Amino acid sequence: MKRGLVLEGGAMRGLFTAGVLDVFMENGIRFDGIIGVSAGAAFGCNLKSGQIGRVLRYNKRYCRNWRYCSWRSLFLTGDMFGADFCYRRLPEELDPFDKAVFESSPADFFLVCTDVVSGKPVYHRCCKADRECMDWMRASASMPLVSSFVKLDGHLYLDGAITDSIPLKFMEGNGYRKNIVILTQPEGYVKKAVSIQWLLDILYRKYPALRNAMARRHILYNEQTEYVQRRKSEGAVLVIRPEQTLRIRHITHDPALLQETYDAGRRTAEKQMDQIREFMRHD
Repeated sequence: MKRGLVLEGGAMRGLFTAGVLDVFMENGIRFDGIIGVSAGAAFGCNLKSGQIGRVLRYNKRYCRNWRYCSWRSLFLTGDMFGADFCYRRLPEELDPFDKAVFESSPADFFLVCTDVVSGKPVYHRCCKADRECMDWMRASASMPLVSSFVKLDGHLYLDGAITDSIPLKFMEGNGYRKNIVILTQPEGYVKKAVSIQWLLDILYRKYPALRNAMARRHILYNEQTEYVQRRKSEGAVLVIRPEQTLRIRHITHDPALLQETYDAGRRTAEKQMDQIREFMRHD
């Protein structure tokens, strides 16, 4: 029976996920397939490359560098998270991504993007850790309002979380019958309609399908969390999530807050480790 891992996004809340994944690696927890959305993809790829501590390290080191993430970067480049810095200089020079291990790992790695024209999710399998793969990760993590469209294969893409925040059904549809789902919101969280839909409607007025997807995102998200809970009650899913709302916001320049969020993920994974081992052991 194939075992999958589903990684929700949430921008810097993804440091919680990074903490969980590092504990997985330290304990030899392995998966047949992984799917990440937005930060879940950008950070989750380090599980396949086997790089314990890398996500925390580069986030703490560069969180105050304007080229990594800042309003200045948004005004100068069109992206709050600098595309060249985050997806070229960082993985190739400053804190190298282990391409060899990523490519040799038997685990399949998928990510989710949103097609700007159709307003539908697109699922991409990253086989090679090349620049095209990094561009797909950038597309998956390109948050509305603060990111440019990413053009790949003649299509325009934005954040995968717009159309599939928790792609459990995708994994189940591809044969992954047992899945661990890492969420970055606590139990009981209910997403509300975005308060700035009017601004999204203006900014993306040429893309009606995208606007509609954004307007419905909270409905889809809440349906997905209900589905996750149902599959959990049926024994097909194990959920790892924060015990309470994380203090961190989408963006932070505070290394201590990054560490706090990461540590929360570690503690949660360590607390659930016996349960995780039992879940992974049995078909």
